[in-house]
Amino acid sequence: MAKDTSVSPPSPSDGPPSRGDGGREKAGHVEPPSGSRWRRLLPRLTLPGSWVALVLACLSFTPSLLPRGGVLQGLICGISAAIGYGLGVVGAYVWRAFADREARPASRASWRMLLIGGIVLFGLAFGFGQYWQHQIRELMGVTDYNVLTAVACPFIAALVFWLLLAAGRGLRRLYHWAARLLGRWIGPRAARVVGWIVVVGLAWSAFSGVLLGGFVNAANEAFSVRDTQTPEGVHQPTTVLRSGGPGSLVPWDSLGFQGRAFTGSGPTAAQIGAFTHRPAQEPIRAYAGLETADSTQARAERAVADLERAGGFARKNLLVMTTTGSGWVDPAAVDSFEYLGDGDSATVAMQYSYLPSWMSYLVDQSKARAAGRDLFDAVYGVWSKLPQDRRPRLFVAGESLGSFGGETAFSGENDLRNRTAGTLFAGPPNFNTLFREFSDHREPGSPEIEPVYKDGRTVRFTDDPTKGIPPADRPWDGTRVLYLMHPSDPIVWWSPSLAFSEPDWIHEKPGTDVLGSMVWMPLVTFWQVTADLPFSTGVPDGHGHTYKAAYVDGWNAVMRPTGFTAQDLDRLREIIQPQG
Repeated sequence: MAKDTSVSPPSPSDGPPSRGDGGREKAGHVEPPSGSRWRRLLPRLTLPGSWVALVLACLSFTPSLLPRGGVLQGLICGISAAIGYGLGVVGAYVWRAFADREARPASRASWRMLLIGGIVLFGLAFGFGQYWQHQIRELMGVTDYNVLTAVACPFIAALVFWLLLAAGRGLRRLYHWAARLLGRWIGPRAARVVGWIVVVGLAWSAFSGVLLGGFVNAANEAFSVRDTQTPEGVHQPTTVLRSGGPGSLVPWDSLGFQGRAFTGSGPTAAQIGAFTHRPAQEPIRAYAGLETADSTQARAERAVADLERAGGFARKNLLVMTTTGSGWVDPAAVDSFEYLGDGDSATVAMQYSYLPSWMSYLVDQSKARAAGRDLFDAVYGVWSKLPQDRRPRLFVAGESLGSFGGETAFSGENDLRNRTAGTLFAGPPNFNTLFREFSDHREPGSPEIEPVYKDGRTVRFTDDPTKGIPPADRPWDGTRVLYLMHPSDPIVWWSPSLAFSEPDWIHEKPGTDVLGSMVWMPLVTFWQVTADLPFSTGVPDGHGHTYKAAYVDGWNAVMRPTGFTAQDLDRLREIIQPQG
């Protein structure tokens, strides 16, 4: 463990360091004069650590996938600076170890150089950062810009840096205390090693067990209370074709917040007919909430039983929709499916968590897998026993974590082809098993943002289906599996490997809504894209993790309905996602 060789930059008014008690100079740092109380409040810094912190702080202003406000940029900048400081301190310690010498005090000239260089470099980085953010906002049609938060960015960064530095030094003090205590019974080297192990173990236990566990429990309680509510404007169905309605096997009160939103809304037969100008049927929607049954398998069986009761297996098109953690179903996905199917459709879904998608990923991955697998298996169990000429066309869909769960019911491309009539996944997380298999084994020369897998015979990818789905010159017969994914969607591209390895999607030609100025940098890019995640849906449709109108053309490609013109699809996109 390195000794604390931190150095405070001297103030011009301090004068030369004296040899007396008031300004004693030590090998690792310069103590502030006793009268400078404000200097005591500042953290003592090492020169190497400060330089690396400055460099990473400046690099944090480079563009990532989404526009960033001043508060978020300050957070990223502070984290990057703290990481840089730690790397600088450790690097200097290692270099001194190889050089076999102790730390030397930094000169006042060195601190002045850091101060001047910091002002110039940080000012340039801040200015370029504002320019890049303006470019990203223009690409996405984002008009929101807050000057005050932009001005506050450096101060937020300094606060975050100081808090992280204080936390790190607190852990170091705890380590020293543990090592001294253990040194009473074991040798000094063993005490240092064991002390580190104890401190790291305690810190991780506190974070994962106390902080993370407490946060998740609190969130679970909060969202479970919300789950008892009904969305504004949603009412209990009066039709037997919806779960929660008359004769339903699933009580309305057990559907949860998102389940009631799903079964209590959607286009009617009259609305669909007004669009198609031909007779339409009332779509069927079946759903099971967390309160419907105790286990995932039991909920799946109840949802399918209610689907069968409502006549879902007698419809022409049957959709198995895997939800996000909270049970959310994107209305754009199901509404588009119902309009393009003339209402002769049925959709079944179920809830597996109270938590939103990103939190479910942290703690409920196994639940998402079980939900996707159990629901499809329950549907397939009934569907496969029907006479072939009386089976509906079986489709599968899911967005975000819903695509993660939806994939788990299948072993690969052939399984998707053999057991479904079509699949539509939107915004697949980077850790999706099949998505990674298809992308990693893409044809040479095809970009990661739009890969071509096995000539596109079954599986294809696009960010905008209105502009064609490559490879357009090759046949796409039989079952069609389509992934919708925007180049600017951090859910699709985020991965822990971003910290230390450059992905193909960055060094290849960027997508239409990603700046060519975006470059990969170790650690920095990882934190930038990580910070993009919570705000991935806060951008206009067609960018980030917002998929609305694209469902119209996506389902049109997968379902291949007849009787719809390009003008019809334009009108339907306006119905699904009104402009202005």
